[in-house]
Amino acid sequence: MTVIVGLVDKNRVHLGADSAGVSGLQLTVRADGKTFRNGPYVMGFTTSFRMGQLLRYSFQPPPPPPNGDLHGFMVTTWTNDLRICLKDGGWARKEGEQEQAGTFLVGVLGRLFSIWDDYQVAEHADGYAAVGCGDELALGALHATARLGMAPRARLTAALAAADHHSAGVTGPYLFASTPKK
Repeated sequence: MTVIVGLVDKNRVHLGADSAGVSGLQLTVRADGKTFRNGPYVMGFTTSFRMGQLLRYSFQPPPPPPNGDLHGFMVTTWTNDLRICLKDGGWARKEGEQEQAGTFLVGVLGRLFSIWDDYQVAEHADGYAAVGCGDELALGALHATARLGMAPRARLTAALAAADHHSAGVTGPYLFASTPKK
């Protein structure tokens, strides 16, 4: 249970995350953050801290194509490398004949993607996204602040605070990461 929020601003992707680690009715504030940079990518995860640890410390994502079809690259090359990392790390699951992983946000080259547990890659036309148990609350705040001229960190904080206030699975402190400046 968590909330990860992301938005695109001035060709950079900014992510924010809460610090909740939830198991049943037990809530632990985690010191190991759910959002981080990995090369030119920024990532924020939900689902499992083990998956997030693999994304952060084991996954060696391929460099994004400087030109061309970034979405197609994310769907094919990037996701195939991700699947190998998660399998090798003991995280990927198989139900029937379908592989499953977890859910997280990825930003690169000024574009924001959601990776879903079936390895579906979604790009958001609104320029913002949220995943986790507080996602709908955070999306409402991101929508409401879209035209107010707020700085990215302020918008992300507002979205995290809305989810924190209304969801038992979300708690601070909030951590942030952004794609590198050009």
